[in-house]
Amino acid sequence: MGKFVTILGDGAWGTAMAWILAQKAGRQVRILGTRPENTLQFQKTRENVRLLPGVKVPDSVTITVDPVEAFADTEAVFVAVPTQYVRSALKQFVVHRPRAVPVVSLVKGLEVGTFLRPSEIIRQEWGPETPVAILSGPSHAEEVARGLPAGVVVASDHPDLAVWVQQVVGTDRFRVYTNEDPVGVELGGALKNVLGIAAGMADGLKLGDNAKSALITRGLAEMTRCGLALGAKANTFAGLAGMGDVLTTCFSPHGRNRQVGEWLAQGETLASIRSKTPKVAEGVTTAQALIPVLDEIGVEMPIARGVHAVLFDGLAPLEAAMGLLLRQQRPEDS
Repeated sequence: MGKFVTILGDGAWGTAMAWILAQKAGRQVRILGTRPENTLQFQKTRENVRLLPGVKVPDSVTITVDPVEAFADTEAVFVAVPTQYVRSALKQFVVHRPRAVPVVSLVKGLEVGTFLRPSEIIRQEWGPETPVAILSGPSHAEEVARGLPAGVVVASDHPDLAVWVQQVVGTDRFRVYTNEDPVGVELGGALKNVLGIAAGMADGLKLGDNAKSALITRGLAEMTRCGLALGAKANTFAGLAGMGDVLTTCFSPHGRNRQVGEWLAQGETLASIRSKTPKVAEGVTTAQALIPVLDEIGVEMPIARGVHAVLFDGLAPLEAAMGLLLRQQRPEDS
């Protein structure tokens, strides 16, 4: 085994993961950027000014656009690019990929048009035999990269890989729990982003704490129903990859998806929001991927449908909120 790990993607979370890994002795970290103009600037300043300003990456971390350098002797590849770019990034480097080396997905979303989870895209592009682990949970890069405490989970069909990730990534400030439900962990990380947009709309509409708490609770029930229909375990959504990540996404000022929802409620369009921030809100494309298949999988998700209607059908956020309030009252467990 080599003494190197590779991070594919130099966004905020890839940068934060490099910072975490650099704290552990015995391994060198290499960041492989997918956008050369940004990566070369990152090289010069050692600071991801565009996406994670104020955080200096240790000199021990190599920042490169050269896949040969990035993948040489690596023992694992951490994928940290937005969901809709995962496939193209993997295709871009497929000829350089280290075969039989495990991949750790840090990605939280669903691919538009295929409804595939990031781990499924990884296996499609880099081979079905590729060992994959999913690292997820409440972990905003802005806090993690400044050494603030966090707790996450890692799940894999290969239990030994999950334990390896736990040992390599875990620190006294970044606590990693293993989990035996990779489908649920991955779906939790994706679906909570849609709920984050809904929570942001509630904030922007000034609906109050009671309404927002009810929204989050019912949204978590939606997520659980969807997960069960797709083979996940219910208790995963009560843990860090579910409820834990939901709370951070829906309340944190760092929450990109919550911010998008708030801007929508204030009258901004999706186009204007996308033009004003370089940060990717995964909930937008996750909603786009999710809604077309809900009837197929037989799951009712009125909150997610409302978010989709606001984003893509021109429904006003207040109308979406009223639509939820006027739904027929029913037993809580339905």
